[in-house]
Amino acid sequence: MKKSTLILLLGALVIAFIADLCLGTVYIKPQTIWNVLTGVNTSHVDSYIILQLRLPRAVMAIIAGAGLAVAGLLMQTLFRNALAGPFVLGISSGAGLGVALAVMGSTALGIASLSAIGLVIPSIIGSLLVLILIALLSLRIKDTMGLLIVGIMIGSLSSAIVGILSYMSTSDELKRYIFWSLGSLGNVSWDAIGLLSLIFCIAIVLLLYVIKPLNTLLLGESYARSLGINILKTRWILIIITSLLAGSITAFAGPIAFVGLAVPHISRLLLPTINHKILIPVSMLVGAILLLSCDMIAQLPFSNLSLPINAVTSLLGAPLVIWLILKKRNLHF
Repeated sequence: MKKSTLILLLGALVIAFIADLCLGTVYIKPQTIWNVLTGVNTSHVDSYIILQLRLPRAVMAIIAGAGLAVAGLLMQTLFRNALAGPFVLGISSGAGLGVALAVMGSTALGIASLSAIGLVIPSIIGSLLVLILIALLSLRIKDTMGLLIVGIMIGSLSSAIVGILSYMSTSDELKRYIFWSLGSLGNVSWDAIGLLSLIFCIAIVLLLYVIKPLNTLLLGESYARSLGINILKTRWILIIITSLLAGSITAFAGPIAFVGLAVPHISRLLLPTINHKILIPVSMLVGAILLLSCDMIAQLPFSNLSLPINAVTSLLGAPLVIWLILKKRNLHF
């Protein structure tokens, strides 16, 4: 059952990846895509559309979907809260605050307006500052739920500052920030994807060290301590992994909602297990498939219009989370 489910998910991922490359303003045949990827002579237009527009976006969808799904799973396990997500520690809010200061505070601070790619820098800085703050607070706060509350409060504080900046900003600055907050899988260079891939690999390597503690944490911290698990060390590693994934993805793609919250529950429905050796790869596959599917919808195939990715993930994710809440028996750990 487990092997067959993984095989089906891998097949679905390949199909979703190919479909995302095919669909867009113009339809491109799979054979043409194969020719471009293998270096067979094709038109310059097809090559540009596939290699510079659609392929980076599809790869970004896979990395972001898998990364946010893993981050969400880790946070739900750490806090033993079914409604925890990758942004509960305020990482996304920190990134948003960094961008808000760069965009809406640029006039007041006398800073030149940054390009879309340039917004990545303040976003990363904002995420890192929140990470450092959470890491320092985790040394004093021994209770996991207390740390969760602090993360929520940091998010609320960041949102309040963003609200003040929004109220005092010009219409152009506000419009630019709103566009960033809606999220986008496009406008990502191959260099950015290379950096994201490196961060993703580092996070997965760190994750290998905490798979066993993850399974025991579900039974409570007291039980985990009785088995010799270093709770503080495990918590630090989980916070670092989540911050690396959520912070870097938010920096390059904007805040993408509901993927990290909903995917772990979908994974548990597909394979009812608490073993993270199984849940982690399944969540990665489901997250990648879900975001590729959302990207296809967002592109509004055969039209010249497109939707923000955050709107599509929210439209699909919100009803799913509501359904999961109504079916509380599925929100188990």
